Amino acid sequence: MFDLSRLFEKSELIPVIIQHAEKKDVLMLGFTNREAVELTLKTKTAWFWSRSRQALWQKGETSGNFLHVKRIVTDCDTDTLIYFCIPDGPTCHTGAYSCFFNEIVL
Repeated sequence: MFDLSRLFEKSELIPVIIQHAEKKDVLMLGFTNREAVELTLKTKTAWFWSRSRQALWQKGETSGNFLHVKRIVTDCDTDTLIYFCIPDGPTCHTGAYSCFFNEIVL
């Protein structure tokens, strides 16, 4: 069993990348704390810490577009997570499939 305290040795909040479990598309980036990770593990749906509202939030709690977490991995420094998810609908609050759609032309 992975020791969750290792994730938060450097900071109380860490980034979590949401990636589609089958298509491998990056859907969003959020921040999480230990309580949100514990809720994610318990419910198998993605929970985050909202930096603007200073509160826990479950993706989909108002929109119905939940992110069903199928797998979680951490990076080599244990300070970033990837949640591999199956979304119920659009991931972005704008209604877009992914939050990453504004291309910067090189």
